[in-house]
Amino acid sequence: MRIAVTTPTGNVGRHVVAMLLRAGVRPRVLARDPGRLAPDVRREVEAVAVNQRDTKAVVAATAGADALFWVDPPSVGEDPLGDYELATASVVHAVRENGIERTVFQSSVGAEKRHGAGEIDGLAGTELALDSLGATVAHLRCGYFFTNLELQLDAVRTGVIPVILPLDQPLAWVAPRDIAEVAVTRLLSTGWSGRCVQAVHGPADLTWPQAAEIVSAAIGRPLRAERVSDDAMRNLLRTSGMADGLVEAVVGMSTGLRNGFVPEQPRTLHTTTPTTLAAWAYDVLRPQL
Repeated sequence: MRIAVTTPTGNVGRHVVAMLLRAGVRPRVLARDPGRLAPDVRREVEAVAVNQRDTKAVVAATAGADALFWVDPPSVGEDPLGDYELATASVVHAVRENGIERTVFQSSVGAEKRHGAGEIDGLAGTELALDSLGATVAHLRCGYFFTNLELQLDAVRTGVIPVILPLDQPLAWVAPRDIAEVAVTRLLSTGWSGRCVQAVHGPADLTWPQAAEIVSAAIGRPLRAERVSDDAMRNLLRTSGMADGLVEAVVGMSTGLRNGFVPEQPRTLHTTTPTTLAAWAYDVLRPQL
């Protein structure tokens, strides 16, 4: 089985690669910089240097693949939705021109809105474009990544995490490793076809105060969430060096999911995954503080 994997050093992609290797599959990994792969992994995969926004390069790199794990690469520029459109064009051409049998796309809770959710709108565009092909595709609608807390280490150290969602609004919190497990199951299975939407909600829906309490106990430090204004969050993001266009796209992911938003896929046996926030925070976050 020939499987192509994008973002192989990312939060989810690195677990996808490791799981495929344990399953006896030598994946073809598409990486902007294959040198970032761990040396032991580099020896076990077929690595191709690819810019995912270069359609011709992606089509060439995925030739002969039976299955594809696709993640739209993150944008750091002024026009993130434009960057998503370029990545979308790449995956659409690759699936169509190479006749890829199964595509697993890492999407997000909120993509079902289609418009008005900031950067998530880019993922919605990729979903729609893949759907238009009539190909076999699974859209993984993922919850809030535990690893987002690693982007806020300074805030965690100070004991206060600023958020712009209502503090009492529950979120589906999920471990990237669990997302990878769902993705690999789909990649390896030939017993499904057509369009599928698979939510990946983690073990529990948590409000920010609940999440902060869990993390605080795991890391042995006081931690609380504090709601701030949208403009205050914009200022924080600009101070971190984000371009204005990206700031709006990031803020939009929260503002677009306020006001009673409920994910299209409910929490069920099929959408619930096992890794707890407490276990992840103890094992992964605590050593970084």
